[in-house]
Amino acid sequence: MNIPIKKLSLTILMLACCSISVFAQQKKTSKKTAVLSDRQFWLQQMDKMVKPVLYNLAKDSLRINMPKVTSIHIDNKEHRIKVQYVEVLGRVLSGIAPWLQLEGGDAAEVALRNQYRQWVIQGLKNSLDSNAKDFMNYDIGGQQLVDASYVALAFIRAPWLWENLDKKNQELMMKSIVTTRKFKPVFSNWLLFSAMNEAFLAKFGYTWDPMRVDYAMQQMEQWYVGDGMYKDGSTYAFDYYNSYVIHPYLAGIAAIIGSKTKDYNNLFEKIRKRNERYAIIQERLINTDGTYPATGRSIVHRGGAFHHLADMALRKVLPKQLSLEQVRCALTAVIKKTLESPTTYKNGWLTIGLYGSQPDLGDFYNNQGSPYICTNIFLPLGLPSTDAFWANPPAKWSSQKIWAGEDFPNDHSADLR
Repeated sequence: MNIPIKKLSLTILMLACCSISVFAQQKKTSKKTAVLSDRQFWLQQMDKMVKPVLYNLAKDSLRINMPKVTSIHIDNKEHRIKVQYVEVLGRVLSGIAPWLQLEGGDAAEVALRNQYRQWVIQGLKNSLDSNAKDFMNYDIGGQQLVDASYVALAFIRAPWLWENLDKKNQELMMKSIVTTRKFKPVFSNWLLFSAMNEAFLAKFGYTWDPMRVDYAMQQMEQWYVGDGMYKDGSTYAFDYYNSYVIHPYLAGIAAIIGSKTKDYNNLFEKIRKRNERYAIIQERLINTDGTYPATGRSIVHRGGAFHHLADMALRKVLPKQLSLEQVRCALTAVIKKTLESPTTYKNGWLTIGLYGSQPDLGDFYNNQGSPYICTNIFLPLGLPSTDAFWANPPAKWSSQKIWAGEDFPNDHSADLR
């Protein structure tokens, strides 16, 4: 079949244009889908989560711009809103503190950290300035015993913060935390909040109350039920409070109080072994796609459910059964799954839910600050990019190996009493 020269030339030209267009689109698409390293992804998600909090606090505009959202099951809306500011401060800082403490990294990360350091120091000063809009009073209600302990934990994890506060603000911070002694802790994991505040005082050279620490240590020992898990009070509940609070707090308190007295050496050795056992259980709870059982109260804490596993990785005390890279990959999967819903944020602020906005999952004590405890999954950012946690190649975690049909060691309970 003969094709006119003009028509043939036009056809060739059109095909060439299409090829150029497709190539340009492919090039453009490749730029858009550039693969981030795990560390870059974690930093990106951390920045997205905490920036609205710390930027506004540094500008003395947190109370103006932070939504006054509470759970639909709230018990006392007005009071819960009043305490949400110390709550969000403690929860955000406790999670990013190790990264703030870290030095070095690539230029982009160093610049980001320097910016956050400036915001945090200025924000802390605003929170302690009675003339500032964002002044935070620590004696409004019992919930602030909880929230002060997260602020205390942040300073413990990042002494840089303490060292870069001037003496006046150090004293104001100390007095704010001491103020919460007036609140009687609930007979539960709350005993650890009191003990953590005392550990903070002990670490930074203030007079601390050994009785509050002893009471928490002895009572938690009474509540140990076996296989690395504790009751949260007089009854056992299958939730994530062993990770939200109990194990990370026991480990943090032990590290400080253990340097002050040898009275708890035997107990602290038990705590260490239980820390390891519960880390093994936590890693096995992470499904092949980063989901995990949505059970128990405070499930809206999202990735905070793996506070303990992240803390063990940060402190480089994971049990031998868990490689650094499998834990990194498992936690990355959790971060992706819990933050991927388009309704995770509303106007830049975390919503109440586990997978996006799910109001009915909230508890009676949840306010806008509550979900930010999930920043504690970012603790390993306190390890440098050269650390094996980040540098080792990706690896499957336990559930991925098992559900891919690979042969795999079975699991056994451990009493550890």
